[in-house]
This record gives sequence, structure tokens and C-alpha cells, in this order.
Amino acid sequence: MQQGLDCHLFTPAEPLHLANIIKEQPIFSTRAHVFQIDPNTKKNWVPTSKHAVTVSYFFDSTRNVYRIISLDGSKAIINSTITPNMTFTKTSQKFGQWADSRANTVYGLGFSSESHLVKFADKFAEFKEAARLAKERSQEKMELTSTPSQESAPGDLQSPLTSDSINGTDDERVTPGTPQHTEPRAEPSQNALPFSHSSSSINKHWEAELAALKGNNAKLTAALLESTANVKQWKQQLAAYQEEAERLHKRVTELECVSGQTTVIKSQKMELNQTIEELELALKAKEEELERLKAEVESANEFQSEKDSLAEKLQETESRNQVLEAQLSDLEQRLESSQLEREAFHKSLRSLLELLDNKIFELTELRDTLAKLLEGS
Repeated sequence: MQQGLDCHLFTPAEPLHLANIIKEQPIFSTRAHVFQIDPNTKKNWVPTSKHAVTVSYFFDSTRNVYRIISLDGSKAIINSTITPNMTFTKTSQKFGQWADSRANTVYGLGFSSESHLVKFADKFAEFKEAARLAKERSQEKMELTSTPSQESAPGDLQSPLTSDSINGTDDERVTPGTPQHTEPRAEPSQNALPFSHSSSSINKHWEAELAALKGNNAKLTAALLESTANVKQWKQQLAAYQEEAERLHKRVTELECVSGQTTVIKSQKMELNQTIEELELALKAKEEELERLKAEVESANEFQSEKDSLAEKLQETESRNQVLEAQLSDLEQRLESSQLEREAFHKSLRSLLELLDNKIFELTELRDTLAKLLEGS
């Protein structure tokens, strides 16, 4: 928790103002699909943008910090301050992620190519190193400015400088201002006294000293007010850090409880793996059965098509059979009529033969009679 007090990089996430972003220029930009970890399961990714959006690195010169910012329209879907303890992890060729403890989430970025991911990761490492150096410079500056201020400023005037150096804000503006106005004005007073012995010059000198002290007093009063506001802010931040520490402690306790149940989880995992294997075998058998049924369905379809063609042929045969039956009945009728005609013809022939036989017999008798007559004469 002391590191959080010593460095301004660990302040809680402030609300993102579009006006500040417009004033600042991005130092690196790319396009990616933005995801956040599901706060409920802590396992699944939830997309925060429907399409690829611009993700940019910004440098906040007022706070000397680097931030990752992404906007989807007017909505800020990423507002993450880069800290020295952050790590950007490439989980695949086109996907990377980092955890932001202040926002209590994990951000994920999906890029269109591996080169974009590599560039973003390089910039992350570069700005992380810059944030680390800025933190070290801020700590060194606070150590250097706190020691001279304790020696030069008496009693009550020491508190604003000390509190301001602890807060880590306006170090370059307030701390250098004190020695620039107190020490140079102390030297003219020591050099001017040996050369001036009149009371008027002494009075002017002390009036100038008084005016300088009044100016310093006004500056120190303003610094004291600003430091008081910073102290309140740090108290709020300290309370937020304590809440975060309690939450992390609870999380650690939960993880310890979970780690105590690893054997049970392993056994359950083995049972689940065995169940999965059995299900995979059953699924494979079902797939084979499905393939066999598909083959049977295909053969049944072929049989159905053959059946349909045979039915069509049968229908054609039946129609032709009906035509042939009609022709056969006609032929039978014609045959019967021809048989009747033939029988009638045979009857007429028999009657003619009988008649002919009678005539022949009569002619024979007539011949015999004529022959007898010839012989008698």
C-alpha cells in the first residue's frame, strides 16, 4: 500500500472526459476488437464492440502517466492506466490480454494480423518501462525536495511542502519555487548591509523583505490549501486501496479454499474425462449408425426410384394389356363369325355334294339305261 502512496500512477480510475482526449494527441493507434472478461464467470470473454474500433496510447502530461483508451462512439470501452506491474500477454497469434486491477477486469484485444499484435505488445512494454522510470523519478524527486524543505522552512511553513511532496502533485511547480524566492532574497540582504548604514536604506530593505515574505506566505498558503485537498484525495484513495486489499484478501482466501479442494476437483475431472470418453465412444457409434442409416436411406431411395419406374412400366403394360385384350376380344368375335361362316359354308358344300351325288347317280342310271338300250337294239 505504501507504493500506491508514493506514486501517482496508482490513483483510482478517473472518469474519462472527451475534452481531455481531444486536447491530447495519441502517440500510437491501431484497430482491434475489444473484449472484457465476464465478471460473473471470470472465464468467458464478452465483446464490448460490435466491430473493430480504434485503440490508442495516450500520454497524460499533467499526471505523467500513459493510458490505453478506446471509444465506441461516445462510450469509453477502455480507460486503462499503464502501471509498472501490468503485463500484456499474447495468448494466440492474433489475441492479447492484460489485467487492470483498478478497473477489476481483464481486457482482451483481437487483431487482424500478428504484426499488429506484435506492435501493440512492443508499445505496451515500452510505455510500461516509461511508467516505471517516471515512478522512480517521482520518488527520487520527492526524496530530494522533502530534505531541503525541512532544513530551510521553519515550523508551520514546513507542512504544505511535506504534504505536497507526499502527494506527488505539482512537484516541479511548488518545490523549486521556494528556494528560488527565499535564498536569492536572503543574499541581497547580507550583501547590502555592509554598504548601507542609513536608517532609510534599512527601512527599504526590510520593506522589501516584508513584501517578499508576504508573497512567499501567499504562495505557501495556496500550497497548503492545495496540499490539504490532495491529502483528502489521498485519504479517499487509501480507503479505496484498503477496500481493494480486503477484496483481494477474500479472493486469496477463496482461492485457498479452492486449492484445498483440488483433489476432489481432480477426481471429478477424471470422472468427467471418463464420462467424456464414454460419450465420445457412444457418439462415434451413433455416427457410424447414422452413416449406416444414411446408406440404407440412399439404397431405399434407389429402390423407391426403381419401384416408381417399375410402377410406370407396369401401368404402361396394363394399358397395353387392355388394348391387347380389346384386340383379342375383337379377334375372338371375328373368329367366331368366321367359324360360323365356315360351318355354313361346309353345310352348303355337303348339300351340294349330296345333290351332286344324286345327280351323278341319276346320270349313272341314265347311262346304264342308254347302254342297255344300245345293246338291245
